[in-house]
Amino acid sequence: MDPSIVDVTEQKRLNEAREAQIPWKKWGPYLSERQWGTVREDYSTDGNAWDYFTHDQARSRAYRWGEDGLGGICDDKQRLCFAVALWNERDPILKERLFGLTNSEGNHGEDVKEYYFYIDSTPTHSYMKYLYKYPQREYPYRDLLETNRRRSREEFEYELLDTGVFDDDRYFDVFVEYAKEGPEDILIRITVHNRGPEASRLHVLPTLWFRNTWSSAGEGPKPSLRESGPGAIQASHPELGEYELSCDGAPELLFTENESNTHRLWGESNAAPYVKDAFHACVIAGHPDAVNPAGVGTKAAAHYILDVPAAGSRTIRLRLAGSSVDDAFHGFEAGFSRRIAEADEFYERITPKSLNEDQRRVHRQALAGMLWSKQYYYFDLEHWLREHGSHPLLESVRAACGTGSGFTCSTPT
Repeated sequence: MDPSIVDVTEQKRLNEAREAQIPWKKWGPYLSERQWGTVREDYSTDGNAWDYFTHDQARSRAYRWGEDGLGGICDDKQRLCFAVALWNERDPILKERLFGLTNSEGNHGEDVKEYYFYIDSTPTHSYMKYLYKYPQREYPYRDLLETNRRRSREEFEYELLDTGVFDDDRYFDVFVEYAKEGPEDILIRITVHNRGPEASRLHVLPTLWFRNTWSSAGEGPKPSLRESGPGAIQASHPELGEYELSCDGAPELLFTENESNTHRLWGESNAAPYVKDAFHACVIAGHPDAVNPAGVGTKAAAHYILDVPAAGSRTIRLRLAGSSVDDAFHGFEAGFSRRIAEADEFYERITPKSLNEDQRRVHRQALAGMLWSKQYYYFDLEHWLREHGSHPLLESVRAACGTGSGFTCSTPT
């Protein structure tokens, strides 16, 4: 190792993580940005993952193998997740995850129709920065789908920018930043810039939830979230332990369960009154009874309503910590300044001296993109095959297939 790097603070954290097992990497950008339509979630009879679990279903249907969100983080086993949800008072749904076209919908195949950027990250994720560009007009879901479907493979793709939704700079730049005060103590800063010519309102819902492991047999007891004070959410997990999300400004707290809305999805009665898409129902559809008034659940959000002036900005401060913090926002800005300075120091030491300033920025953001892409991928093949009724070593499957291998035979349940 270059001796000049040894005394860099970020390098010390890397050494501590490797040599002393200090969990500086326990929390990071391991949350997927799109989990719907993936093969792990496919329990269809024909193997069509795209149609089996669609974007439209994603807000209402609990995932089996992973979670997703915008600019989010989670622990290294994706038990407790945090991400940002948005609503511009014009969209038909709460913006909680990336939208895109499936292979059969896009004229050039699968394609995400969003604008988001990984701006910065250190290797231990002691500092991270993300940008999502959110239109102030209604998001053109149907237009993107129908126009691309009409186009041939010889034509250009119809992109979000082509719809005119960003005309006159009527959009928000939503920056999400994370700075670790400690391995399990994370400062969160969400800054919303209004790039448009007029004041505009934005609902921001920083959301904390547990991946649903309790609905599957043998995966442990159900964790819980509860309101623990003004603007405070306590998270209790049998393996992960206790965490608290502190929300500056004492916003309204919303609680529900990370459980499928079977009534909306399949016309069946819900097993419980509070379901995954409750925040959409409460904030957008105007049904306050959709959320749990008792302030408990497995999914929770702080509801901020920001009136952002033209060419102005508003900032939300939060803190997710594994131990109680008396004054959650004391020294908050200083904490960010310190971690940003350490990130600058780290990249100053590792960036090739031959690069000019513009190339150095490209180099740094390229590395940030790689670091932000360290997403958790959980897949237990044995478990998945058993759930499909397709395990090649099971006697019942071999009998149903009439073969000894079973690998080409599927008898889904």
